[in-house]
Amino acid sequence: MERERGGDADDATTVLVRAGLIFLTLTSAASAYRATAAGEVGSTAFVAVSYATLLLLFRSLRAYERLPPPPPPGAADDGRMRRRLKREVWTLCTLLSVLFAWKVAAAMPSWPAVAAVWAMAVVTAVFGFAAMFRHP
Repeated sequence: MERERGGDADDATTVLVRAGLIFLTLTSAASAYRATAAGEVGSTAFVAVSYATLLLLFRSLRAYERLPPPPPPGAADDGRMRRRLKREVWTLCTLLSVLFAWKVAAAMPSWPAVAAVWAMAVVTAVFGFAAMFRHP
């Protein structure tokens, strides 16, 4: 889809992506600073791992986006890079779901709420897997 757009749209998209990454970096740095200043090692680690995972996810998505379109059915296609990137994206998305479920579950007042949070994370991972690998 991006290949079909004109130069102005590409420039605007690039500016928005860079602005978003700068905003993400600044807010992550501020959150890490506050957590470190409060002596919350777990929160600092959560921010650092979440930020790194998001950057890796964006990189993987961009690499997948830049792949040439798949050949028509029946044509010879290795497809190893496409499969590897899909695995990467699913793994990183699942990691983010687990990280956020861990953080949200810690704030829940009762075990049924904690179970619901973890169940949603598991369902998200399972259906994400099914959507990416079982139903192309």
